[in-house]
Amino acid sequence: MGGPRFQPVRTVRAYERIVEQIEQAVESGELRPGERLPSERDLMVQFSVSRSTVREALRVLQARGMVRSRPGDPNGAEVLPFTPAALHKSMTTLARVDELSLAELVQFRMVLEGAAYLLAARLHTPSQLADMDAAIARMRAAEGEEAFGAADVDFHDAVARASGNKLILICSDVVRSIVLNLIADKIRAPELRSRSIAHHEEALAAVRAGDGPLAARLARQALSDFYSPYLPEGALDELLE
Repeated sequence: MGGPRFQPVRTVRAYERIVEQIEQAVESGELRPGERLPSERDLMVQFSVSRSTVREALRVLQARGMVRSRPGDPNGAEVLPFTPAALHKSMTTLARVDELSLAELVQFRMVLEGAAYLLAARLHTPSQLADMDAAIARMRAAEGEEAFGAADVDFHDAVARASGNKLILICSDVVRSIVLNLIADKIRAPELRSRSIAHHEEALAAVRAGDGPLAARLARQALSDFYSPYLPEGALDELLE
């Protein structure tokens, strides 16, 4: 028999609705950092729910870094200001969902890296260039893969800091960590060391010269060279044009 195929309906628990309303109040500015929510008892009355439901909602909000709730505090939970750490945690959760493929994550990293290099070429300071030089020097001197990888991360973090954009810094760190973990058992780093260092030196020279488009292109090409063996053929081609 024909007709539409319906999907099961998900039951929404009461505490989820409380979380949604409080999040909306924070996002709209009705609740500001430093302000307090009503007490547990007042929330029970306003939402017409039990104390356990209110406490579950507060637990979720606290886990998301939106409020701070102290047991036994007669006052309501305190609304917390935005912090990079909270965004980092949220981004990590989002980027780990099954719906995101390795190709999508790598593509996003290429976009972020390109933007970071473009801005870094215009905005870098002498000390930030020195940080990049020092990271490459540590890559050359590294004796083990762990030390080499840490120096590589330091280089990319220095570029992201030089971009002057905290979102680029946070998102780049999250996506890089997740992508590398996904292919950790496939990487043959010793074969890539010299080529990786050469890529970094070329991109840094472009940053030092203030040539953002060249630095961005070199960064995207380096990422493509590194990740292409783990992806379907042509998955990154559009970002290299």
